[in-house]
Amino acid sequence: MNDDNDNGPLPTRFSLKQNYPNPFNPSTTISYDLPIAGRVRLTVCNVLGQTVATLEDERRAAGRYSVTWDGTDTHGCALASGVYFYRIETATETAVRKMIFLK
Repeated sequence: MNDDNDNGPLPTRFSLKQNYPNPFNPSTTISYDLPIAGRVRLTVCNVLGQTVATLEDERRAAGRYSVTWDGTDTHGCALASGVYFYRIETATETAVRKMIFLK
């Protein structure tokens, strides 16, 4: 996880960016903006809606953040190629985006 808070003013809107690169192999970066401090839960789900990885589940200050995901599940096992969804949840916002993992 990278804390990008030192790069300019704090964001004024909540935002979940498209991961980069997409499609990806071996890893991808997911970025988001928080206009206010609060608990953040960032998860990766498969096409069945099952959570396969939790990337963040903690309180964050307002700011810009980036998380790198390497295509592994919660136990560190490599996942299969395919479509995955990443979901961010805060007290007031929820957003979901699609990504493609290619081996």
